[in-house]
Amino acid sequence: MVKVMHPSDLNATFARLFNARDLAGLLALYEPEAAHLNAQTSDVDTGLPAIEAALRALLAMPGRMASTNNFCIVAGELALLRADWSIDDAGRTLAAGSSAEIARRQGDGSWRTVIDHAIGASLPRPPA
Repeated sequence: MVKVMHPSDLNATFARLFNARDLAGLLALYEPEAAHLNAQTSDVDTGLPAIEAALRALLAMPGRMASTNNFCIVAGELALLRADWSIDDAGRTLAAGSSAEIARRQGDGSWRTVIDHAIGASLPRPPA
């Protein structure tokens, strides 16, 4: 089972597991009742079965993912993260964005994602 021992490693681990097409590993990065905004449907997927369906669709994309943390702020058992990521294939960028995530420390000291919005930090500002 995949365990991330510092929240700042969550995004690089996600990219590594995406590149390995490791669905079980990706799911291990989420708490059982995590919420994930589905970029394809704009629905909030809650719980691992719903997140699994979204991840299966993501894994069907060709290419390799790169992800770099923009910041990771830890406050006790919670962490707020932003990562800048892209999926590139044959010199073309197929998808890219800046994520907004909240992670929680688990009982064994590892970290898992509680809330995930893959493009949340790259959305434009709403009109005034």
